Amino acid sequence: MEASKLNWTPEALRAVSAGLEGRLPEDVLLWGLDNFPGEEAPGGKQGIALATGFGPEGVVLMHMLSHLAPGTTVFYTDTDLLFEETYALRDELTARLGIQFTRLHSGLSLEAQAGQHGPALWSRDPDLCCQLRKVAPLRQFLRTRQAWISAIRRDQTANRASAGLVEWDRANGLVKLNPLAAWTTGQVWSYVLKYDLPYNPLHDQGYPSIGCWPCTKAVAAGADPRSGRWEGLAKTECGIHLPAAVSA
Repeated sequence: MEASKLNWTPEALRAVSAGLEGRLPEDVLLWGLDNFPGEEAPGGKQGIALATGFGPEGVVLMHMLSHLAPGTTVFYTDTDLLFEETYALRDELTARLGIQFTRLHSGLSLEAQAGQHGPALWSRDPDLCCQLRKVAPLRQFLRTRQAWISAIRRDQTANRASAGLVEWDRANGLVKLNPLAAWTTGQVWSYVLKYDLPYNPLHDQGYPSIGCWPCTKAVAAGADPRSGRWEGLAKTECGIHLPAAVSA
């Protein structure tokens, strides 16, 4: 039965996720590709797409998809505040894997944002800055899709600890796949090195988790990998992977 004709309830997806536990990430991807193919479904929504922030997990999934389904939509949110190294990695991945990235943007320039909310909003209200520059454009894009793939892992933050391999994304109203949810950092890097995949050189300079340059700092060896994100604040998520009640 076509995915568009199925009623993907949270309960149904939990059963799918349980059945995929212990399987390879490629098996999770194949489930998504089989159930949400690229052609347009009734209602005008497109098939599955992969989100990336250009971390090593995203690189792993891009490599897998380049073999399973070349041409799968891969998108990123350009906040205008990404590191130069991140943009360079994007271009290297295009050359290496043939990916034509879909760029999401808020439509709000940094100058216009400063005019509306004051300069350096990220330093005073990072939640609002993330909402404007990352969460809102993502929400708008996902309204056009039946399912999306994220690169989150359960051991990254407390909010992600219960992530299913397949689940219902309440915030955006569609199916979400987390093929690497059960993987460790070591498994991710073993894959990257095995296939000699490109990655952000900042990872070798003490930046285990990389976002926008004003809100990302290097961390000491052995420190929480996400402690360099929004340093000194309780914030650990931009809001993309939080429930709608929190991030909307």
